[in-house]
Amino acid sequence: MLGNRYQKKIEEFLTQTDIRLNGNNPWDPQIHNEDFYARVIAQGTLGFGESYMDGWWDCEQLDGFITRLLRANLHSKVSGWKQVLHKFLSLFINFQTPSRSFQVGEKHYDIGNDLYSKMLGKRWIYSCGYWKNAKNLDEAQEEKLDLVCRKLHLSKGMKVLDIGCGWCDTAKFAAQNYGVEVVGVTISKEQAKYGREICKGLPVEIRLQDYRKPLGTYDRVVSIGMFEHVGYKNYSDFFSVVANCLNDDGMFLLHTIGNNLSKTVTDPWIEKYIFPNSMIPSAKQISTAFEGLFVLEDWHNFGVDYDKTLLSWFDNFEQSWDSLKDKYGERFYRMWKYYLLCCAGSFRARHNQLWQIVLTKNGFPDGYHSPR
Repeated sequence: MLGNRYQKKIEEFLTQTDIRLNGNNPWDPQIHNEDFYARVIAQGTLGFGESYMDGWWDCEQLDGFITRLLRANLHSKVSGWKQVLHKFLSLFINFQTPSRSFQVGEKHYDIGNDLYSKMLGKRWIYSCGYWKNAKNLDEAQEEKLDLVCRKLHLSKGMKVLDIGCGWCDTAKFAAQNYGVEVVGVTISKEQAKYGREICKGLPVEIRLQDYRKPLGTYDRVVSIGMFEHVGYKNYSDFFSVVANCLNDDGMFLLHTIGNNLSKTVTDPWIEKYIFPNSMIPSAKQISTAFEGLFVLEDWHNFGVDYDKTLLSWFDNFEQSWDSLKDKYGERFYRMWKYYLLCCAGSFRARHNQLWQIVLTKNGFPDGYHSPR
């Protein structure tokens, strides 16, 4: 009877959508374990994701299911006690201190270059592609890198700092195509190792360090897909670090996922299994943090492109699974599928955004004209 009551409660929530439990549409979830309902009510989104990993439910069109849930704002109506506790603690604890900053590298970025080589495409770029004129993922990532370089007005001989340089394809692209010198910093040992290999012979230096360590002075600073690991208690310090690294006529481009609401925690399932100590910033949090340090020159939102990027990553992952499954196993497959397709659904629902923000220390005297 108790399980039946929980099922009715979830069915009540779903009346705001066209989702039906065990329905016939591809976005309808098929429930294999009746304990699913109580688990979701008790544990919220953490139990929702873990129950999928455990095989308690399936969905033919998982991304479509998540899109519909988010458009109806149902995720906010189910919160487990762990979510409430984590939100309370985040008000007092800095979860993104220098001593904790390497955890995401160990947990996520260092899990296996074999996985990322199969998933990310020709260039190992683990951030949103720019699909305006692109026909496929590789083109979208090339277009994104060139867009970044053009927005920064890069020219030969400039010194560039890349905070959160990933597997260093951004540094390599800028050095090869724009003749700049690049210093890249990362908290991932595997990223640093790979980056040093692919950048041999180029004016590129890769450092394994936290961004709060001394960095030097540069003409330009870029940060792509790293700000999501900074944490709201450190946003102001981050922008102060960037300002101190720039020459007076310097420019900074920030590429980050954005949240429609200001929050102090991330989704507990993402926190536990994918990105520990992560947090998606809001526009208010970002602009408040750089106020008094920078002039805002441009704010570009192309979040709808992340849906395409994530689906391309999933297609690559799916097609390569036979060569990966012996190492990673079935539960990892379900975890990674859930991660990629839920994120795709989130961007499709416009629940999350993707922003490129261009800042200068003193403003362009004749105004800044941004490429698109």
